[in-house]
Amino acid sequence: MSDEVFKKVVSHCKEYGFVFPSSEIYEGLGAVYDYGQNGVELKNNLRQYWWKAMVQMHENIVGLDASIFMHPKTWKASGHIDGFSDPMIDNKDSKKRYRADQLLEDKISRYEKDGKSIKATQLQLDLDEALLANDLGKLKDLIIIHEIACAISGTRNWTDVRQFNLMFSTEMGAMAEDADKIYLRPETAQGIFVNFLNVQKTGRMKIPFGIAQTGKAFRNEIIARQFIMRMREFEQMEMQFFIRPGTEDQWYEYWKNKRMQWHEKLGFGSANYRFHDHVKLAHYAKAAVDIEFNYPFGFKEMEGIHSRGDFDLKNHQDFSGKKMQYFDSDLDENGKAYGNYIPYVIETSIGLDRLFLATLCACYKEDEVITQAEEGKEERKDTRVVLTLPPMLAPYKVAILPLLKKDGLPEVAREIMNDLKTDYNCFYEEKDAIGKRYRRQDALGTPFCITVDHDSLLDKSVTIRYRDSMKQERIPISKIREILAEEISWKKLLEQ
Repeated sequence: MSDEVFKKVVSHCKEYGFVFPSSEIYEGLGAVYDYGQNGVELKNNLRQYWWKAMVQMHENIVGLDASIFMHPKTWKASGHIDGFSDPMIDNKDSKKRYRADQLLEDKISRYEKDGKSIKATQLQLDLDEALLANDLGKLKDLIIIHEIACAISGTRNWTDVRQFNLMFSTEMGAMAEDADKIYLRPETAQGIFVNFLNVQKTGRMKIPFGIAQTGKAFRNEIIARQFIMRMREFEQMEMQFFIRPGTEDQWYEYWKNKRMQWHEKLGFGSANYRFHDHVKLAHYAKAAVDIEFNYPFGFKEMEGIHSRGDFDLKNHQDFSGKKMQYFDSDLDENGKAYGNYIPYVIETSIGLDRLFLATLCACYKEDEVITQAEEGKEERKDTRVVLTLPPMLAPYKVAILPLLKKDGLPEVAREIMNDLKTDYNCFYEEKDAIGKRYRRQDALGTPFCITVDHDSLLDKSVTIRYRDSMKQERIPISKIREILAEEISWKKLLEQ
């Protein structure tokens, strides 16, 4: 059933202009997608929700937009050149490459679905142990022991597991022989770290403070799958929070809880979220946890919260020769200033594309609708597809629909449209019967429809229809703004 829901969501994205396969007229490009006219609006609204909650609602967090191209030493200092890789395994018959850990995670999910909880638990423990020890041989052994076959060839003829670097490289320079090798950034965090002092000094920022950024990142994902869940070009929303050493535990817990509250405010159900602590930590990390969402294909990571220590700033200081220290004039328990130190960092990092997918999966509904019959005829049951998006996230906030394309109704509808469109993204449509137009707006997630009919010419009133309840009521045109302002507000999502 979950697979069917996921297929319907993917189909809905294409049919209603949310997501298209990239370069589709040339048969597409693997694991790369384009956001359509409605998808880009939803994506912008999700980004804005994050930005408002993270920057606008915090006096000590500011924004940044760093470049995608960075000096190559950046990635040496960050550890990406030497250690940014995934464990890969190939099937010798199909020539298909897989991530070894994901093959095992999928097997765990199948065990759980089949009620084999003991096997699932044991395999998870064995997988964690192998990852913690970076034991590639054990990963292969587990794949063999649990009889995992290639989905293409159906055979278990596997190569050894080996590490595969995920960074895309290119060249910068006017002449090929003088070109420097540079990388497309695999994450947005390093742009924040190298600008730490620029922001701190020009913004007169005082510890603790944060720097937030959204933007594209690029990874040569061999196992790109599950639609926009894992892509080669994706967007991150990250915030690095700089703190005094010794306070990392309390700030780590603070941001864990704060970020979970942010997700739950969307109203997708608390049971669809869970924390998953990392068993294998990066060598610099003190703690790391994922916020996982229950997608139709199971719980998967959507956001990570990491206690990074001073690894990033210290390494950039060592590789650049530039001091990355902060002078803290606050007094400690002995009445002395804390003085110079390299701040510790708590990171929150969420994938915007994964949030987009979670939103669609949570809001996609198929309702059974009973249409009232005319006299002498039976009631008719129908199914409507509706996206129950929070109003502030919906691509269009209101649709303006004249009942007919004549008799002065379009003129009145246009007046209403022109009045509202400076504050709300509005949709105007005249074509088809009003019922079909309602259904289209339901499928787009539009929370309100305003219908202009012949009575509107006489009494200056319109019919407003509510997406979720399908309730309709007559209201004066002069009250439209008041009703929309009450129903469509960032305040409802941002208030904690």
